[in-house]
Amino acid sequence: MKKNILTVAAAALTLAACNSSQNTTDQKVIEKQQITVADGRFTPEVMWNLGQLAGYDVSPDGKQMVYGMKAISMEENKGNVELYLMPAEGGEATRLTTTAASEFNPVWYNNETIMFCRGNQILSMNVNTKKESVVAECERGFEGFKVAPDGNSLVFISTIPVERKESLNKLFAGLDKTTGRINEDLMYRHWDNWVDEIPHIYYVTLTNGKADMDKVVDILNGEPYESPMRPWGGTEQYNYSPDSKLVAYTCRKKTGYDYAHSTNSDIYIYDIATRETRNISEGIMGYDQNPVFSHDGKMIAWESMERDGYESDKLRLMVMDLASGEKTDLTAEFDYGVSNIRWTNDDKELVAVIMYRGTLELFAFNRETKAIRQITAGMHDINGFEMNGDKIFANQVSIQYPATVYAYNLSDDKAEGKKLTTFNDDILSQVRMGKVEPYWIKTVDGKEMLTWLIYPYDYDSTKTYPALLFCEGGPQNIVSQFWSTRWNFEVMSGAGYFVIAPNRRGVPGFGMEWLEEISGDYGGLCMKDYMSATDYFADNFKQIDRERIGACGASFGGYSIYWLAGHNHDVKGYNDGMRFKAFLAHNGMFNFEQQYLETEEMWFDNWDLGGPYWDWNNPQIKKSYANSPHLFVDKWNTPICVIHSEFDFRIVASEGMAAYNAAQMRHIPSRYLYFPDETHWVLKPQNSLLWHRNFIDWFDQWLKK
Repeated sequence: MKKNILTVAAAALTLAACNSSQNTTDQKVIEKQQITVADGRFTPEVMWNLGQLAGYDVSPDGKQMVYGMKAISMEENKGNVELYLMPAEGGEATRLTTTAASEFNPVWYNNETIMFCRGNQILSMNVNTKKESVVAECERGFEGFKVAPDGNSLVFISTIPVERKESLNKLFAGLDKTTGRINEDLMYRHWDNWVDEIPHIYYVTLTNGKADMDKVVDILNGEPYESPMRPWGGTEQYNYSPDSKLVAYTCRKKTGYDYAHSTNSDIYIYDIATRETRNISEGIMGYDQNPVFSHDGKMIAWESMERDGYESDKLRLMVMDLASGEKTDLTAEFDYGVSNIRWTNDDKELVAVIMYRGTLELFAFNRETKAIRQITAGMHDINGFEMNGDKIFANQVSIQYPATVYAYNLSDDKAEGKKLTTFNDDILSQVRMGKVEPYWIKTVDGKEMLTWLIYPYDYDSTKTYPALLFCEGGPQNIVSQFWSTRWNFEVMSGAGYFVIAPNRRGVPGFGMEWLEEISGDYGGLCMKDYMSATDYFADNFKQIDRERIGACGASFGGYSIYWLAGHNHDVKGYNDGMRFKAFLAHNGMFNFEQQYLETEEMWFDNWDLGGPYWDWNNPQIKKSYANSPHLFVDKWNTPICVIHSEFDFRIVASEGMAAYNAAQMRHIPSRYLYFPDETHWVLKPQNSLLWHRNFIDWFDQWLKK
């Protein structure tokens, strides 16, 4: 194992930083705007005026719900979250906060009191009087927290700075204005950030509603490891035991080269009294994450992957008897992965979100009988949920509506749920969304593929329309009923396009065989699936103009566009032999050899491509790298728009620049949109609005002549 060249600053220094007071701000409060949608068309501007659900929690007695709603100011180029209170069965909401600083991570302390984060503070509020009190302050801020079941402590997330090793410090002596970085190991940057700090979880006692921040305990004891794990992990990656004596947490105890080559995280249990830690998932080689104790404290469940280095392996529902150490996989005979697991009150069942045949649904798993039943079903995605007794409160979206809280009963059988939050009804009631239909299409090898078809705004069956093929990223991401402020199918519909969205080879939700047919075969069946879906609708829908079809995608979807651009010739049944008449690629892989040496999570390319390109004796390497899009630039013949961002450390900006330059040198009509301050995603409101306007303008130019 290579020695880590970065050391973590002493925990005592971080704890000392948790005693400074909060900075005040005179900024104005951002409010959700009241707008009129004159023609009912859903545009990017309308989309960005919608409020965004930003966390919620239900009171212990099940009578009230607190939620956050984020409003966006295009002028200020940012958003702000305020908290609201409403009856848990639905009804009018009451505003609890009005500040320029966002509130987040709302949780109930008791039936009258909530706690939440704001700035570098954790605060409590009496929801009846709206009186606030400071619970804790920390200069480095809080990323989230959980309160112990007994109410006497909390565990919060903050960060520890990563410092240079002493032997390098002498090189920086007297150079307080230098911007240089020296690295001697891998994982010096991750997704969208330089690794200058890492998250840790901390335990602190509460006395009369106040945290004693002078006695904070770093549960990792200063170890140089992340918990929660970047970039996705949050408070779901740790939990208290019901007696408040133990904390189970997720951690990949690796750094540098080893971290970059492995997905082997584990579940650790920390004893608060003795400060001892034990690894309960040792020997399981893939991701182990998100532990949840049973209500009686005798068992613990978590999401578990079997294979190291494979991020899209099946997430098994693992249950362990804490006394005997016996582990049981409740999904051994179930061909789908789980997430967001919860125990029922009697500990007989566990409820989880399942990616299932094109949607995200809730299923219940009986611990004793191993029976599995489906609780929800519909044209929706359930992105998360909370349980309160036999009631389920779900964060639900669809292609036609953004995140909304829906209510279900534990006993439901394939139910569609009851809508609770209504803060976007004023705008959505004015919009005419494009119809969404599922189609099962035959693939070249005789299988069936679910493809969503989204109709254009104000569809008229006597007219013809252009269409866009959507190529999913991931590569192993489901094309579900998702809602997004970037790839929003209803915005495309509002611009006057049919949208063809296939669940091509490699996406989850259709069994492990379908999922795994993409690894090591990027230019194979998954690409043929895109062609099959396009041809099916071009041949069978007279309302789709087969000579006005474009294609778009990001990440692996961006790779797909570059690959399709090199295979868009000599296609039977299309004018000039071109299936597609315009392309748009966002943050896509263009040159596999370049990508292999520029990305950060090396295990990803090692698994999906088979390893480094210089291992030419490996037949898998030859096959994978032979499908690099840059090898087919000589066949490019189609207008292409390339988009890339500087702070995308997953697929770096040089990939997009190389693709655009190649198009220019081939005299292919092309456009390059570059964001110097965005990541793998476009998150800033004005950048996003430019992204959408460019998207529509580009395709309108080539598909609406």
